[in-house]
Amino acid sequence: MLIYALWQQQITDVTEFQVGQEKLYFSPLMDLANREIIAYNFATRPKFSLVKKMLEQGLSRLKPTECPIIHSDQGVLYGSAEWVKMLEGKAVQSMSRRGNCYDNAVIESFFAILKSECFYSRTYHSIAELQAEIEEYLVYYNQKRIKLGLKGLSPVQYRAQYLS
Repeated sequence: MLIYALWQQQITDVTEFQVGQEKLYFSPLMDLANREIIAYNFATRPKFSLVKKMLEQGLSRLKPTECPIIHSDQGVLYGSAEWVKMLEGKAVQSMSRRGNCYDNAVIESFFAILKSECFYSRTYHSIAELQAEIEEYLVYYNQKRIKLGLKGLSPVQYRAQYLS
């Protein structure tokens, strides 16, 4: 059973990976209804362009009548005037309460799964290698990794069933 309808509530955050002396930042946008990663971007620095490209991808998938709530933490990237302007008329901004990590638990849980299944148990020689592996993992996560909360279906399978 869906708690939220598809495309109505989404959540985002940024996580960091370190490979040698280099860092890779990953910013996904997740649909809360089926936990599907619907947009994402990578960067070597946590600048606004990281979340801007991700948000552009996510907003481009919306129908003109859709205006989802997009939840984030209170990080500097999400409080910027540019972020607010991008959301204007297309989505409703929601932010975590100050100092309350539970508000972002769904996306933080995804980061824990991603790092457990794709990062901690492997050695990467470059951030390009890690990025390629994460992109491959996202295909698996969305299309094949089943979730008990989705009646044993993957996020994409659940979305297809919901829309049929």
